Amino acid sequence: MSRRMIAIASFAIAGLALTACSSGGGETSGDAGSEYGLVNGGTLTVATEGTYRPFSFHEGDGTGDLVGYDVEIIEAVADKLDLEVKFEETQWDAIFAGLDAGRFDLIANQVTINDEREAAYLFSAPYTASPGVIVVNADDDSITSFDDLAGKTTAQSLTSNWYQLATDSGANVEAVEGWAQAVSLLKQGRVDATINDKLTFLDYETTEGDTSLKIAAETDDAGLSAFVFTKDKEALVEAIDEALAELRADGTLAEISEKYFGADVTE
Repeated sequence: MSRRMIAIASFAIAGLALTACSSGGGETSGDAGSEYGLVNGGTLTVATEGTYRPFSFHEGDGTGDLVGYDVEIIEAVADKLDLEVKFEETQWDAIFAGLDAGRFDLIANQVTINDEREAAYLFSAPYTASPGVIVVNADDDSITSFDDLAGKTTAQSLTSNWYQLATDSGANVEAVEGWAQAVSLLKQGRVDATINDKLTFLDYETTEGDTSLKIAAETDDAGLSAFVFTKDKEALVEAIDEALAELRADGTLAEISEKYFGADVTE
């Protein structure tokens, strides 16, 4: 039984709140978090993909419990706020439309903060920092900066922003479909490097236990990700920011990050 329910029961026994509760004037568990304008009282309704490893995914063959980095962080936040969590799994293409329609209180899905999104939505304090990185073979010391990519060959998806960064740095680009193919070409010595976000590399290193690659350089842009809200959720954003600050101070954020990435990527 929650603290709020215990309080209600105590008042009822004393004969002070029974009438008020029956008439809707007393506090009930449904009033929890009412100051935040939640979709469902007492519950934080969270939109996430559920297919985005390691941030939001199902264990095992995809039918197990919903887990992940973003999932654990928002669960820890909700616990600080004495709220339950209900996850609404939604495809990325529809996730912002669902938020706009009032189906969710927030999005927890590694949403990167940028100017366009900040113009339309509120963001919490960032809980992930993931700069772009150059990944090379562990025994390669010829690349230590983006300037060193001039004349080198990198493996990149042609539709990614990393492709643009590679060409801007003077690299020749070998087109690939994604990270797995880029790593394969790199380990075969067919390319000199690949550029991707740091979290992708750390997840690969942690999951595969592969120590044959290393980070040669990072971008100055931190690549900050945060929870996303509609513009009318100022009170909820403020409360979640306070919860995140407490979780950062007590080491919870770092602990969750170490579990999934083997490093603290929370700041």
